Amino acid sequence: MAIDWKKEIDNYKEELLEDLFELLRIDSVRDDDHKSDESPVGPGPRKALEKMLSFGDRDGFVTKNVDNIAGHIEYGAGDELMGLLGHVDVVPVGNGWDNDPFDPQLIDGKIIARGSSDDKGPTMAAYYAIKLIKKLGLPVKKRVRLIVGTDEESEWLCMDRYFKTEEMPDFGFSPDAEFPIINGEKGMVSLYVSVKGEQDKNASNYLNSFDAGIRENMVPQEAHAEVRFADPEKAEKAFFDFLEHNPVTGTFETLDDGKSEIAVLGKASHGSMPEKGVNAGTYLAVFLTQFSFTGQAKGYLALIAEQVHLDFTGKNVGAEHTDEVMGTTSMNAGIMTFTEDTHGLVVLNFRFPRGITVEKIEIAADSALSSYNATIGRGKDKTPHYVSAEDELVKTLLSVYAKQTGFEAHEQSIGGGTYGRILERGVAFGALFPDSEDTMHQVNEFMTVKDLLRAASIYAEAIYELIK
Repeated sequence: MAIDWKKEIDNYKEELLEDLFELLRIDSVRDDDHKSDESPVGPGPRKALEKMLSFGDRDGFVTKNVDNIAGHIEYGAGDELMGLLGHVDVVPVGNGWDNDPFDPQLIDGKIIARGSSDDKGPTMAAYYAIKLIKKLGLPVKKRVRLIVGTDEESEWLCMDRYFKTEEMPDFGFSPDAEFPIINGEKGMVSLYVSVKGEQDKNASNYLNSFDAGIRENMVPQEAHAEVRFADPEKAEKAFFDFLEHNPVTGTFETLDDGKSEIAVLGKASHGSMPEKGVNAGTYLAVFLTQFSFTGQAKGYLALIAEQVHLDFTGKNVGAEHTDEVMGTTSMNAGIMTFTEDTHGLVVLNFRFPRGITVEKIEIAADSALSSYNATIGRGKDKTPHYVSAEDELVKTLLSVYAKQTGFEAHEQSIGGGTYGRILERGVAFGALFPDSEDTMHQVNEFMTVKDLLRAASIYAEAIYELIK
């Protein structure tokens, strides 16, 4: 008898939403100020992990907590292991939300909360997919394990720790991207560009501070600068003229000590798609280059305005490269800071396809930015990851997706990094649909109930096809 997966999942709608809302109420932003041996990336992520595992305990699954930083929920029997890799940590919320981001609201069919689409909602959909297979008592020949991380949005310390002691799945997917599938993920590296030097303290214009961005993998929504202008009134007039001609808003305030505080508001987006955001930091730097600064301030602002602003592919720094399957390099200026006592820093986050190396990107950037008195340091990097479209995993997932949605099923690559790349035969599979609005890493993040249920239905059938 054929299984109506959509109908079966719909029977769990209220229960699924109740569990998801419990999880969404937990502020699980990484919190290094309060981390400890018991809470390796902060108390919030730990609490979210414990909550997720508690659902597995309640429903009769085998669960394991690995040092309060990762864990799993397992079902089935057999030598082969399928992995579903999700995460319950979230990015910082930022300003501009209509409601408390950790007080989930259901409005017009949208679940509005930080983590609803990245990645608590999709992780819960994957969990209910396994739960449905168990409830239906379907015969399986392999094990399936939902592996839950708590540091995906930062350093992946959770997966580093988990796989030191736990079994590596033979194949699987991460419910943390988009449909129809992500079987290619670009490589990643961040370059730390430092500009050092001295400003003339007697110069007519003096940059006291500049800051934008909170994460390398986010387009900065806000930017701030403190400046001593030769003519504050003229600078204020120029600022509001600048706002009229650019896609940002902002404020300008001159204090009693003669310094001016400037704030710019742009639009956040995922750092792998910088063109979808409005980088408040680069726009602020462009505005400030209208004025004459000296030393490191001059070089710092010019570097951002001339080499980084609106360059989403790294062309200006020699990093642009296109692969026929995986697409083009992306570059995001995720963090920009400047203080008069230290130096200017710009963190450039690159996502790159096959055919170009980290070393080539670093060498090219060093050459392009050396004239600004810049030095470059390299952060952790990941190589590009690709699973052939002919692999049975990919073919099965695409087949189920096409069957349930009627949408075109095809392979694709992204610049975002998911846990799928941890597995040699690992991909990302949903939960964002082609007709969905992508609000990951943005204010008022949401996932629709419709998308949540149809993702869970697709996951249930796909998992069963792969472990039966």
